[in-house]
Amino acid sequence: MKFRIKHTEIGVSYTLLCLAAVCALLGVLEKFLWCAAAIALHEGGHLLMMRCLGYFPERIKISLFEIAIIDSGRQQRSARHNALIIFFGPFANFICFSVSYLLYLIGMKAIMPFAAANLSVGLFNSLPVLSLDGGQLLYLLLCRRHSPQTAERAVDAVTFACIFPLAALGFWLLLQSKNNFSLLFVSGCLAASLLMRRNRYF
Repeated sequence: MKFRIKHTEIGVSYTLLCLAAVCALLGVLEKFLWCAAAIALHEGGHLLMMRCLGYFPERIKISLFEIAIIDSGRQQRSARHNALIIFFGPFANFICFSVSYLLYLIGMKAIMPFAAANLSVGLFNSLPVLSLDGGQLLYLLLCRRHSPQTAERAVDAVTFACIFPLAALGFWLLLQSKNNFSLLFVSGCLAASLLMRRNRYF
């Protein structure tokens, strides 16, 4: 499903809609919507900073596993602008977590799942893995003192150092729970994205 908002083409995968329908049938639609809202806020942080700096993405692809912002102009922007755009994704989640948690403390108990979802999305995307915001920020930081090739090799090494403990923890959780393979699956996706060189700034 595709539509356009001004300069930006937006595509939504039908598999995502199918997942929402399955969650509704299983009675976990509310959890799905909390997570989807946290991810949307994360990408909204990127888009807000892009708009503030005067940039427009070419396409936004919303699929089962990610929301991809397609923007070929990132190579022409300054490192400072790219860093701001990357940073505002997790930052939006942390701000929303802080506000939600404060509301929870004053009695709005129902908002706690939303706070937890934002904290999880923000922390996950802050990992120093090349395909995530933390890895992209680390890459830009290293490029200030080293060549892009050296910076990329360094981030590759840090990425593998992060993925192995995640995979081990995911395997342990799978053994303990017998059916919780989510963290192991995420570790596999991160490893695949590194091997396939799906590295982009956001």
